[in-house]
Amino acid sequence: MSKNISVWEVENDDFWENTGKSVATRNLWISIPSLLCGFAVWIYWGIITVQMLNLGFPFTRVELFTLSAIAGFTGATLRIPSTFFIRIAGGRNTIVFTTALLMIPAAGMGFALQDKNTPLWIFQILALLSGFGGGNFASSMSNISFFFPKRVQGTSLGLNAGLGNFGVTTMQILVPLAMTMSIFGGDSMTLINSSGTLIGKIPAGTETYIHNAGFIWLIFLVPLAFFGWFGMNNITTDAVTPEPGNPVLAMSKITLLLSIAFFTAAIGLYLMLPEPSGIALLSKWIILPLVIVATVLLLRFLTTGALQQNLKRQYRIFENKHTWAMTVIYVMTFGSFIGFSAAFPLSIKVIFGFTHVMGADGVMMHDNINPNGPSALMFAWMGPFIGALIRPVGGWIADKVGGARVTQYVAIVMILSALGVAYFMAAAYRSATPEEYFWPFFALFIILFTATGVGNGSTFRTIAIVFDEEQAGPVLGWTSAVAAYGAFIIPQVFGEQINATTPEYALYGFAVFYSICLVLNWWFYLRPGAYVKNP
Repeated sequence: MSKNISVWEVENDDFWENTGKSVATRNLWISIPSLLCGFAVWIYWGIITVQMLNLGFPFTRVELFTLSAIAGFTGATLRIPSTFFIRIAGGRNTIVFTTALLMIPAAGMGFALQDKNTPLWIFQILALLSGFGGGNFASSMSNISFFFPKRVQGTSLGLNAGLGNFGVTTMQILVPLAMTMSIFGGDSMTLINSSGTLIGKIPAGTETYIHNAGFIWLIFLVPLAFFGWFGMNNITTDAVTPEPGNPVLAMSKITLLLSIAFFTAAIGLYLMLPEPSGIALLSKWIILPLVIVATVLLLRFLTTGALQQNLKRQYRIFENKHTWAMTVIYVMTFGSFIGFSAAFPLSIKVIFGFTHVMGADGVMMHDNINPNGPSALMFAWMGPFIGALIRPVGGWIADKVGGARVTQYVAIVMILSALGVAYFMAAAYRSATPEEYFWPFFALFIILFTATGVGNGSTFRTIAIVFDEEQAGPVLGWTSAVAAYGAFIIPQVFGEQINATTPEYALYGFAVFYSICLVLNWWFYLRPGAYVKNP
């Protein structure tokens, strides 16, 4: 079959069974590992910063949290233009090019981590470039939504997103293991603090190869770019990609739009991050919406000709009230999943890896290593693993009983779990033996991750039903773009509240937000006379 498909009628049962199903399945199974690597490169800062702390890199804890936040913020901002890539450039062209771009930050990390004296600004630039991986989700989900009929979109999108989300877990398992051996050469470094992998602790004094955390992804990214080029398709119908152009032109359009988003993200980060990362001129709660609005407007007005008209047509999603309702609800589910995934490892390290005792001056001290503390690298992967694993199940259940009903139960569980985590987090951060509170803290966090995974699947089912064929793809991308700012907000809030010695306040705030989403979901999709009943 041609790489460009001009006839695509998946709602026609005969076409689906005889032609569409095999093509869609092939594109899905190439899309999944590409998206998995995107998540891995985007979120690997949560693990790398823990190891940088263990190795004695000369950065403060707040600066290390900030690296995760920079990657999270940039990845979310890049999702805004990525929302519209499929209609502009075609699915095959987009997935191949954006997968290849991941090689830049991966290789860069491999070189930068070989020297403890690498300046902070180098890591900040690499964190910025890691945003490529975050942006890929919007275009990947938009692309897959066009390949499958509505009746199975909860399942197909759940598989793409859920198995793609396994990039977080894969990274959290693979990176610690890769750092234990010499794979790509280079000098080793000696652990100052104990580290670990999923199979146990690694004592201080052990040699480690932290630069493997970057280089290891090149093993997967290079062949994936080739698989995408030879195995994927552009759907060139009027509703999907009417004029993708040749691959070089398509990739040029993607580069232009990504450059605009990089510019707005960099300016926003500089204005809100504290020194030495920025000037802390404005609050993140002001900058974040300004960056979103600026990116949307610049994309609209800095483009010309057919590209501008294409974007203008897709911007009709902003005239639909359901776009805004589902954006807020998806922030609750995916925003929490990706944000907790980024912050979970370092939070375990900081809260449970140190003792918290009252000093002689009456001020709590949090700097003494806790010899009984759990290994962050041994446990942190489990939450994202379960959240990703359960996502296709959430989509499948939503296909059977309705997306909004499943989302409502998810919101209730998330509220209760967040309050429970807050209680045990507060107790641990005021204890000389914080490990006593680890297991209830960990169990409740696992429940929270599980709920986000189920909710990720159910919200995508709702979007697939509420919106028509042309708008569903861009809305999937847009909602995922805004929700991805959770990868920035949650590490930042955790870092700020830990620095203020009140980490539980972060979870109290999240619980309030989840309550708002509970009401919103009920009002739009479950109450008597709802706009669309339990889609």
